[in-house]
Amino acid sequence: MTPVAPWRKPVFMGAAELFIDLDAVAANWRALNAVSGRDVESGAVVKANAYGLDVTRVARRLAHDGVSSFFVALAEEGVAVRQAVGDAADIYVFSGHLAGGADVLRDADLIPLLNSPEQVARHFSDAPGHGFGVQLDTGMNRLGMEPADWDALRSDLMDAGPRLVMSHLACADAPNHPMNHLQLRTFIEMTEGVARRSLSATGGILLGPEFHFDLVRPGIGLYGGLPFAGASPVVRLSVPVIQTRAVRPFETVGYGNAWEADIERQIATIAAGYADGLIRAMGPKAQVWAGDVPCPVVGRVSMDLITVDVTHLEAVPDTLEILGPHQGIDDLAEAAGTIGYEILTSLGHRYARHYVGTA
Repeated sequence: MTPVAPWRKPVFMGAAELFIDLDAVAANWRALNAVSGRDVESGAVVKANAYGLDVTRVARRLAHDGVSSFFVALAEEGVAVRQAVGDAADIYVFSGHLAGGADVLRDADLIPLLNSPEQVARHFSDAPGHGFGVQLDTGMNRLGMEPADWDALRSDLMDAGPRLVMSHLACADAPNHPMNHLQLRTFIEMTEGVARRSLSATGGILLGPEFHFDLVRPGIGLYGGLPFAGASPVVRLSVPVIQTRAVRPFETVGYGNAWEADIERQIATIAAGYADGLIRAMGPKAQVWAGDVPCPVVGRVSMDLITVDVTHLEAVPDTLEILGPHQGIDDLAEAAGTIGYEILTSLGHRYARHYVGTA
């Protein structure tokens, strides 16, 4: 067998390093589980590759800590979870039973959450006897059966024994929003007499016991994001400094001459950019950290590089930190005009990833 040439092996020389704390993910699940109470099951949402952090490692760790119900967006994601956690867990698919999906659902023993009369007909025709759940629309107008469709099909569906009947809150991250209680009332009216119900993800858990029902579905809170303000940070991102230069007054930095020096400044260029999920729009408001000292980003974020003002540092370190104890995913999201979900799920493939804790 011909050996692989050294330059063809996967290496990460000069790559930014992303540290992912699986112990923190598990701690966040335990904290949300405690909020939910002893009589409520806490599942876990691990869609989009566990929000970009590696579904195999995350799901395996959560299963080890007691999670037995997982939620994914697509059946293909469910296959990866099944391979990670084994046969015992329930794995629910938010998108339901899509055309041509019966074999995947059966082979991986996935539970589609049926969203429409068309999906109900498809499931009973293509996968008779296979387990299913039902998703209801209580006002979000995104996924789920409308009240009229549910009323027409409820008797047949209940006779067939859904594993779960669920809905999703549109405004749970805003506790005082009237939509929360409107959806709660609608869900109660639509599901009276249903044995196993679920309404809340992370935000709904924090709204209080009346929103919990039989099962809750923490997602972003597991990964250190709002609205779970008490979450343990899960990710840390450290980026190498490639070069430092003096920039004289009135000289500019980066594309479009977007930033101009007022006095002589020391500018560091670091090895990450929007190709790595560090969103271009964050530039004017973002900062990075040298230990406990913040350093403002200057100029535009480019594909592979970010420029940073380090004039005030006594010495420029080898790396600067973008995500960590001083700046979480929601802080960075605010600078970019987005949400922590987008920051997490955008984190790129070029990072050297290091996992802390058992998986």
